[in-house]
Amino acid sequence: MDIIAQPLGALLRLIYQLVGDYGLSIILFTVVVKLIMVPLTIKQTKSMKKMQEVQPKIKEIQEKYKNDKEKMNTKVMELYKEYNVSPFGGCLPLLIQFPIIIGLFSVLRNPVNHGFAQEVVEAGFLWLPSLSQADPFILPLLAGFTTYLSSVTMTSAGGKQDPTQNMMKYFFPVMIFIWGRSFPSGLTLYWVVSNVFQVVQQVIINKPYSQIKEGSN
Repeated sequence: MDIIAQPLGALLRLIYQLVGDYGLSIILFTVVVKLIMVPLTIKQTKSMKKMQEVQPKIKEIQEKYKNDKEKMNTKVMELYKEYNVSPFGGCLPLLIQFPIIIGLFSVLRNPVNHGFAQEVVEAGFLWLPSLSQADPFILPLLAGFTTYLSSVTMTSAGGKQDPTQNMMKYFFPVMIFIWGRSFPSGLTLYWVVSNVFQVVQQVIINKPYSQIKEGSN
């Protein structure tokens, strides 16, 4: 992932040269990266919405042809074609974003390897004595809480959730809290800002769908 981490590290250094504060640089860096990824997020959300819209029809087909798997699969594929949706439509944006996230992780976990002086990385920010050390409580708690909010906004415009999704909505924030207590504060700060951006973005994206839903009732 070095091929992705290097340009991300260069972007973070450029922002630091402009603002002169490592903590503020991470916040601005996060916003810039999230803005770049907005088109992928919108594409993923639209694909998820389309799949949610056709789910009742898919269930009807599955019930009607439950004894004829071949016919059922054919009818489901015809439905996908009719509504111009793909069950894998939401996966491509995620696959593109995944290496970017890994690259970000590499940069923020080892910023010295990407051209930052040790004293810059060890500088304090807000209540944090050093962005190179883990924060034992406040920042990990914010990371867990904003992860939960992000999960809620991602599913708020959808229908019923299956038990696994519902469990992950609570399990993942707990894991992020635990991980945040061992990660460098700079990395956890990125995660918090990224989640806040994601929540605001998702509320804006969901708003048109909510209005359509209310108008149809």
